[in-house]
Amino acid sequence: IDTSPEAVERLQAEVKSAEVEVWRIAGELSAARGRAAQQLGELVTVELRGLAMAKAVFSVSVSQVAVPGKLGVDVVEFLLSVGASGEARPVASSASGGELSRVMLALEVILSSNSRGVTLVFDEVDAGVGGRAAVEIGRRLARLAVHNQVVVVTHLPQVAAYADAHWHVSKDVGDSSVSSGVVELTGGARVAELSRMLAGLEDTETGRAHAQELLDKAQAEVADFR
Repeated sequence: IDTSPEAVERLQAEVKSAEVEVWRIAGELSAARGRAAQQLGELVTVELRGLAMAKAVFSVSVSQVAVPGKLGVDVVEFLLSVGASGEARPVASSASGGELSRVMLALEVILSSNSRGVTLVFDEVDAGVGGRAAVEIGRRLARLAVHNQVVVVTHLPQVAAYADAHWHVSKDVGDSSVSSGVVELTGGARVAELSRMLAGLEDTETGRAHAQELLDKAQAEVADFR
């Protein structure tokens, strides 16, 4: 190993040159992230407005650290404001289960053009919503499912009607044991379950007619997505 003053000086110059290059590249990456953060925040906010989060504002914080790392000089954090106060707080630590699921859904809808063949699981994505908002959630999930496998746990018939396959999960509590069962619903059984979801435990001809209409309309939209 050459430890002469000339060799050390040469190595120091190379290190200095490398540092300059690292900061140059990190600066370009940081600027690109800043632009992408602004755009992503605006797009997700628009999606959330259609998912029963009318006052929600999603934003992406990009802050710099003193020492570059393998991901550059940025710390990126997703922020969400859901109330009238407008206080943006970290999604990871402040969002409820339903809010987090809807943020994830909005993100996946926006980014889905670049995703193929992935499995996405949503639970509580429809928490606290109903009516038109539930229909919008169902539509977005159906669009995601065109090129991906989407698994959704839902209690809303407006969401379930958009599914390609409908499974009913039940729990039986006995005197000494608890068992669970999963059954795929097709044909009349699916219509009956949607009717039950619409009207509670009561299964009536009117309820089935409404359920059939809901299913037919949702499945016609699903066919259009493909």
